Amino acid sequence: MAKVIFSIQYEINSGKKEEYFSVVKELKNLLKAEGLENYSVYEVKGKPNNYQEIYTFSSSEAFDKFDDNQDERLNILINKLNDLTNANSTKYSTLYEISEI
Repeated sequence: MAKVIFSIQYEINSGKKEEYFSVVKELKNLLKAEGLENYSVYEVKGKPNNYQEIYTFSSSEAFDKFDDNQDERLNILINKLNDLTNANSTKYSTLYEISEI
C-alpha cells in the first residue's frame, strides 16, 4: 500500500503566533485518525511566520477517509487556523508514494 503525504503551507498574521501555537497544539491532540501515521508542524526556515503542516497517511484509502471526517471540533480548529493565516498565502500539496520502486 502506497503512503500519502498531504501538506499545507501558509503564513500566519503577525502577532498571532501564541494563538496559532495554541490551536495547533489542540489540533495535534485531536488528530488520532485511523490511518494517520503522523502529523507534524514545521516552521519554514528564513520565512518569519511561515509554517507547514505535514500529514502522513498509511494509504490513499486512509487519506480519503480522513478527508470525509466531519468532527465538529476539528472543523472549528481548522476554521480558526484559516482566520489566522494571511490571505492567499496557503498552498496545498498531496504526494502519493510510488510503490513500484
